[in-house]
Amino acid sequence: MSFEYPEDLRYLDSHEYVRLEGEIATLGISAFALDQLGDIVFVDLPSEGDVVTQGEVFGNIESVKAVEDLYSPVTGTVVEVNTPLADNPEQLVEDPYGEGWLLKVRVAESLSLDDTLSATEYQLQVDGE
Repeated sequence: MSFEYPEDLRYLDSHEYVRLEGEIATLGISAFALDQLGDIVFVDLPSEGDVVTQGEVFGNIESVKAVEDLYSPVTGTVVEVNTPLADNPEQLVEDPYGEGWLLKVRVAESLSLDDTLSATEYQLQVDGE
């Protein structure tokens, strides 16, 4: 199965993505990862005001197959959580790059996305999996 990977996003090799708009980063999980997980039954996310750290676990996603940790591509303070996902986790699969986002984070000043992948680099990685 082939997926689209928006060019305005940066990706982690653990399948999370980040969309940076000014000092706000929107975090989510790629369509490829969601397809691999299967039916999503639960998403555990931090609360508004919590701090997430680049490269560290900030929550997890549970499917009928497995529970996977979610890793943050940025360091900063959570300013918004996509709370409707608690009642409707399948929204992640329906629109992973739109309504299926996970968190919005006000990033720390020293943000570097050097360790992230472009859409093309990420496509090459998942094609190899």
